[in-house]
Amino acid sequence: MAGLISNGVDLYNMAMLYSLTGKLVETGDNFLVLEISGFGLKVFTHRRTLANLPPIGSGLKIFSYLYLREEGLELYGFLNTQELEFFELLISVSGVGPKSAISIMDVAELKNLLAAIKEERPDLLTRAAGIGRKTGERIILELKSKVHLDESGETVKRIESDVDLIETLCSLGYRRDEVRIALEKVGSNHQKLEDRLRLALKILTGKKPE
Repeated sequence: MAGLISNGVDLYNMAMLYSLTGKLVETGDNFLVLEISGFGLKVFTHRRTLANLPPIGSGLKIFSYLYLREEGLELYGFLNTQELEFFELLISVSGVGPKSAISIMDVAELKNLLAAIKEERPDLLTRAAGIGRKTGERIILELKSKVHLDESGETVKRIESDVDLIETLCSLGYRRDEVRIALEKVGSNHQKLEDRLRLALKILTGKKPE
């Protein structure tokens, strides 16, 4: 396979990577480093993945996507196949590259993003850095028939109610990304605004929610 062999590495076969298993040795703002057979692989991901990683030194399996570009190779990784499949759907949309896809996945958990697409709510997608309304509308147009989620309308209503909660908690000094993750940990069982606020605060302050 001409042009795909570099320093003895078959890039064609590497492109077929589906998962990687190794030892977690480092994390950064938007990446993790997985050590496999003495090699440290830098894997880009979103903050939600980083927040749910095991301790440094632990074994870790990720589901991966190898992106080939002129400047080199970039690895993207996720903790489950559903997120990997959604990432691949996003980058199939014209104008959405891997970094933009990661920015979108940073905005909300997968269920909420699927609901935003099914309910045709580009405003819930355009909160991602670098994602304009036209791109959000294009994502919805191209992916609406490809994603499936029951009760997407109810999920969108909860997302809307959480907007005020996010602003309230951010005004108390918490970072937007950690507030989003805390609300996701509260889950959908608690629907009342005051309950979600109380439980999110407990998570943010390190207390175990009831």
